[in-house]
Amino acid sequence: MHEFSLINDLMRKIADIATQHRAKKVAVVRVKLGALCHISTEHFREHFEEAAVGTVAHGARLEVELNPDEHHPNAQDILLDSVEVEE
Repeated sequence: MHEFSLINDLMRKIADIATQHRAKKVAVVRVKLGALCHISTEHFREHFEEAAVGTVAHGARLEVELNPDEHHPNAQDILLDSVEVEE
């Protein structure tokens, strides 16, 4: 259940970025998963695609990078790296 709150927070950030750019659609979302964030790339992708339905991120290409360094300061985090919008 923890991943649902993480995904919802991510979707709010994406929606805020789209609003700031007056975009109706998000084309690409790039995220970085820390080695200790306790969610696989595939599982994250499934949750993202479900959460994106009916939002500006619906159909956006998701690019996920996994950082394998368990000692990295963000090893437990899911970080929004960038968002590309269609204006």
